[in-house]
Amino acid sequence: MDMANEIYLYLRQGGLIMVPLILCSCIMWTLILDRAIFFFRLEKKDIELHQMFRILEQDQRPDKHPGIRAYLINQIMSRRTHDRVADKRIIDECAMPLFSRLERFLATIAVLAAVSPLFGLLGTVTGMITTFDVITLFGTGNARAMAGGISEALVTTQSGLLVSIPGLFMSVFLYRQSSRARTRLEEAVMILKRSLK
Repeated sequence: MDMANEIYLYLRQGGLIMVPLILCSCIMWTLILDRAIFFFRLEKKDIELHQMFRILEQDQRPDKHPGIRAYLINQIMSRRTHDRVADKRIIDECAMPLFSRLERFLATIAVLAAVSPLFGLLGTVTGMITTFDVITLFGTGNARAMAGGISEALVTTQSGLLVSIPGLFMSVFLYRQSSRARTRLEEAVMILKRSLK
């Protein structure tokens, strides 16, 4: 109970700017967890490049493999015509939605991580304005009245950085995961097209 009360007091000290900061943080971490689980599943049990040919020749779907190559093969096999020209077009059509899924939400995560310190800066400005309003009314003799504006300025700045720094690290990490998965998918598409010659 004491910890919940301390968190409440901390958020209250930050003022109204804490509301968009908390929203940014919640949305950003929801998207980060979604993407982290997505990339973990893609790499967990993917099929190797040499297995793709055997699967296509035997017409067996790799249902037990949740990886990106297995997903591509499943999509291709469900639409395959055994005509080389049509099958090459089908490979491209099946790969395009996968490429867009790899980059999904990554820009949003980066924007939310970048916006958070700006909300903190806005809180700093509003806190300093509050402090100067107090100085105008009471002079510098009322330290307790000035403390509210100063704490608002410091708490929002700290909170903005606490949201932003891990968010930026996770954004870079997820971009790297996306790039690795994209490379694996491009290799698979290229090899599948060559095999149809």
